[in-house]
Amino acid sequence: MKKFFVLGILFLLPLVAYLFFASGVNHFSKLPVLQTKIGNLEGLQLPTDSLQLKDKISVVAFMGRDLKITQGNIFNLNQKIYNYFYQFDDFQFIVVVPEGTEKLTGEIRYKLNELTDTKNLHFVYGSKFQVENFHKSLNTPYQLDANLYSPYVFIIDKDGNLRGRDDDEDLGELYGYNSASVAEINGKMKDDVKVILAEYRLALKKYNKLKTKIAE
Repeated sequence: MKKFFVLGILFLLPLVAYLFFASGVNHFSKLPVLQTKIGNLEGLQLPTDSLQLKDKISVVAFMGRDLKITQGNIFNLNQKIYNYFYQFDDFQFIVVVPEGTEKLTGEIRYKLNELTDTKNLHFVYGSKFQVENFHKSLNTPYQLDANLYSPYVFIIDKDGNLRGRDDDEDLGELYGYNSASVAEINGKMKDDVKVILAEYRLALKKYNKLKTKIAE
C-alpha cells in the first residue's frame, strides 16, 4: 500500500503542478479590456486609405503641434516599442498630430528611417476638433494640453477596444503609458504589448487546430 501511495503521489504531483501553472498562463494571457468600441480614424487625414484600427494591434500616440519638444517621446517609443514589434504584420504605430505639422513629421520620419523600417509607423493629421474628438472617444482620465499633446500612449486591439491594466501595482487602472518615462514604456508597456500579441497568436493556433479537425 505504501508503495502504491508513493507512486500515486509521484504521478499526481507533476499533474497537479502542471494544471496549476497552466491555469495561471490562461489567466494572465489576456490584457484587460478597459473601454469597448472606441472611435475610429474616420475624418482624419490618413497616409493611405487602407489604414484602419480594425484587425490591427495599434499603439496610438497624441504628440501635439510642438513636435520639436515632443519628438523625444516618439524616439523613446521607436526605440523601446516600435523597433521591437514592427515586424509583426498585425502591429502598427499611429501618431495623431494637428494639421500643419506635415513638415516636422516628415523630418522626424526621415530621422527614424535611418534607425529602422518605418513601414508600420503612420502619422495621422486632423483639425483641433477631430484630434480632440478621437482622444475623447478613448474615454480615459487623461486630457490633451493646449497643443493637443498627451504623454500617454494607448494600446488598441483588433476589435477597437482599449486595453490596459485593471490591477496595476501603482495606479490600479492603467489606461495609457507615459511615453516620457523610458522605464514605464520599456517595462509595463513592452510587457503588455507582448501579452496582447501572444493572446492573438494563441487564439490563431486554436482556430487553426479546430479548422484542421473539422477538415478531417
